[in-house]
Amino acid sequence: MRYLVVMVLIALCGNQTYSQNFEVGPFIGGANYIGDVGNTTYINPNTPVFGGLVKWNRSDRHSFRFSLLYAKIEADDAKSNEGRRLQRGYSFSNTIAEASLGLEFTFWDWDLHANTYQSTPYLYTGINYYFANHYMLKNLAYTNPAANELQEAGNNWEFSLPIVMGYKQTLNNFLSAGMEIGARYTFTDNLDGSHPSEVDGDYNLYDFGNRNTSDWYVFTGIYFTFNFGRGSGCFNKY
Repeated sequence: MRYLVVMVLIALCGNQTYSQNFEVGPFIGGANYIGDVGNTTYINPNTPVFGGLVKWNRSDRHSFRFSLLYAKIEADDAKSNEGRRLQRGYSFSNTIAEASLGLEFTFWDWDLHANTYQSTPYLYTGINYYFANHYMLKNLAYTNPAANELQEAGNNWEFSLPIVMGYKQTLNNFLSAGMEIGARYTFTDNLDGSHPSEVDGDYNLYDFGNRNTSDWYVFTGIYFTFNFGRGSGCFNKY
């Protein structure tokens, strides 16, 4: 009998529970990179990032989240505050296309079915898979290092780990907004061309910088989401 009751509840609430607890919307902001070229400021958005995200709110404290983001990153030693980089004079630009899947945890309850204003800080983490380009120095000019140029050296498909902090709030019955800062730890040291050994697998004379650290990239931005499921009576509470 109890199995019959469960099946009836699923039939009555299934559409509301599984198709009406979503948020969908665009993301826009700025990106910056942290590595062996250019400025060493951790949060310094200087190039655009844009895309979209989807959230599936599984309770009032957590949701599954998927996003697709596209960004340009660039750095120039001329904008660094370190003397060695200023003298060296390297620069590069790269693009990142990222898919991210993970869990978002809210500090306070986030129930889009409530008839009251909602707002909360949150944390997000998961796993990213992204595409970028490998780079390496085109030549070595020991007498004039600034004459070196970076050139593309193949495709770089890699994983990264997102560490995201944000704040979100409802604007009306169907629209929410959020802002966040998210650092991505990568498993490559060659977004900037400083470790082309990753391409050929051997020590390379064209390597430079700190070979013991990986590159990071940071997305800072805002987003708006359209909320599905106001008034549902079958919101998940686990």
